[in-house]
Amino acid sequence: MYGTLRGALAGRKVEYDRDTYKAAVEGRIVGIGRTIRIRSIHVQYDLAVPSGARETAERALRVHPEGCPAHQSVKDAIEITWDATLVVDGARIPLRSEDVHGPAA
Repeated sequence: MYGTLRGALAGRKVEYDRDTYKAAVEGRIVGIGRTIRIRSIHVQYDLAVPSGARETAERALRVHPEGCPAHQSVKDAIEITWDATLVVDGARIPLRSEDVHGPAA
């Protein structure tokens, strides 16, 4: 998803700070018998963009899961969510996948 978002930003010609663009990923694992199963994955993005790119960056965040082959491959078996802190002119704007798509099932 990290690379897909980066591609979505580049495709929309959004300038962003490549040094501070980060993603932290957390997975939840459950035991099933003698094995484990990935139950959910959550991605936290940190991304700084110029003020004129805010709406475009927000759109890229909203749609990037649909363009991600990995997300599309596992979305029916593993709950995947994301949060983002979008930094625009020093202001920190929180965004969440649940705000875009509603609560995950």
